[in-house]
Amino acid sequence: MFLLITGASGAGKSTVRAMVDQELSPLVECVELTHVLPLSAPPTLVWRQQATEAAVRRAVELQAEGRHLLLAGDPVAAAEVVAAPSAPSLDAIAVCLLDLSPDAQATRLAHRGDDPALLHHHHAFAEWMRRHADDPLHMTNVISTGAWEQMRWERLSDLGSDWQMTTIDTTDMTRPAVADEVLGWCRQALEGRTPSFRATGA
Repeated sequence: MFLLITGASGAGKSTVRAMVDQELSPLVECVELTHVLPLSAPPTLVWRQQATEAAVRRAVELQAEGRHLLLAGDPVAAAEVVAAPSAPSLDAIAVCLLDLSPDAQATRLAHRGDDPALLHHHHAFAEWMRRHADDPLHMTNVISTGAWEQMRWERLSDLGSDWQMTTIDTTDMTRPAVADEVLGWCRQALEGRTPSFRATGA
């Protein structure tokens, strides 16, 4: 299974990955994109999607061993996993969106020293992520304009009611509480007790 922890900047993706890694190992390999593909300088949309494909291929390798892959730390949209060239080889994809309020996002990004001039972009992407959680076809131009040419966006139209994911609102949660919630979600997903879907088509 391919487990994706996604969300906008400041939601806690990298922190969560580091906190659940040992609890899930060795059954689940926890990675960020730079673990599977060297970072381009600067990182681009095409690089992110090529790295997502590399993560999917790694998940397929682990799948053959009865193991799983968790991708967390990068703002990878679930649609980018579905559209990755090798995605139909995955047994299942389960997605957890880490969400947070605009005020909480602003506070966290300021604390880590992000450029305040970019805040409105971070807010807009967080809102897009919320809408994307309900509709795989919501403003796909956000991730398909200037995209890697090998992505297969047409698969998104075939998902229908299968498109479901879990959302965790991290606004008022401590880091350990978020990690506990995500760890519980991972274990339930591996037991088939959370929403999941498959990528189909060429």
